[in-house]
Amino acid sequence: MKIYLVGGAIRDLILGLPHTEKDWVVVGSTPKEMLSLGFRPIGKDFPVFLHPDTHEEYALARTERKTGRGYTQFAFHASPDVTLEEDLRRRDLTINAIAQSESGELIDPYGGQKDIQSKILRHVSPAFSEDPVRILRVARLMARFAYLGFTVASETYDLMREMVNNGEVDALVSNRVWTEFDRALGETSPWEFFEVLDKCGALKKLFPEFDFSPHPPSAPSPARGEGNQIIFAILALNLDQTKIKALCKRYPVPIEYRELALTANNIQNYFKQQNLSPKDLLELLEKADAYRREERFQKILEIFNDGGVVELIQKAFNLTKNISTAEFIQQGYTGKKLGEQIRKKRLDILGK
Repeated sequence: MKIYLVGGAIRDLILGLPHTEKDWVVVGSTPKEMLSLGFRPIGKDFPVFLHPDTHEEYALARTERKTGRGYTQFAFHASPDVTLEEDLRRRDLTINAIAQSESGELIDPYGGQKDIQSKILRHVSPAFSEDPVRILRVARLMARFAYLGFTVASETYDLMREMVNNGEVDALVSNRVWTEFDRALGETSPWEFFEVLDKCGALKKLFPEFDFSPHPPSAPSPARGEGNQIIFAILALNLDQTKIKALCKRYPVPIEYRELALTANNIQNYFKQQNLSPKDLLELLEKADAYRREERFQKILEIFNDGGVVELIQKAFNLTKNISTAEFIQQGYTGKKLGEQIRKKRLDILGK
């Protein structure tokens, strides 16, 4: 029984990048032996175990054979006679097919270190074409590593185009597409995700709404998490409301992404004006629902972060957000009339 650290952890170690997740491959073992050592099984289709102390994933070395279209139709073979080289051969890219022994030796049968030095994303073997999710992974890794100078190998692009033409991409389910899409939005160069999909022909199949250049005039790169919502909304600025709703219906887009995108899309013309009148400013704040959804409003300002206009709008909001309703209620205003008085007060403030 031999244990190897594999995949992204080794790749990032060579690149000098931090990594948080570790994946391990166990060669020469059986499920029974893993259980006897205290590992907990979690894999349904193939033997994957959690370490009893670190809870990191340990998978038995395996080979796989495609049995149908899509990325779920595979037959797996895991046994003590499967070699490390056979296990690494089933991986997607050469840079992810490097292993490290317990003594620290790197095992690199498919030239991953050379491709890391050359900054190339290259498929390990023709078996790459059996899993359409790998197209999304290549696109996402380009979104992550483009800033380092990485490119996709021409022969890998050829294989990806062949997969698209053969209909493999059509078998992808919406949840899996959205997962990779959302992860790409949080990478260093998210726009590269769409460029890769466009070059291999998958963009029109997966995201037919995006019939534009994916580069907006200004593209901030916020931190992961909430920043993903902002990047999604920036992309949606190039669409109309109907296309945004269609995209959000086809994929499991979170409601907060959808609302931010639709709101920003609806009010974007205000940010293109040179001189906003008090009436324009108040209309913008009302359409943005700024007084009730201040946190979302601040994200909208990040989307249109172009200096002077944003500062003007922020100032207008600060001046008008804390108007007290007590004085108007004391005067007998209620309901619609109360709202009209508050609005009039805000306009008066903005006009000064």
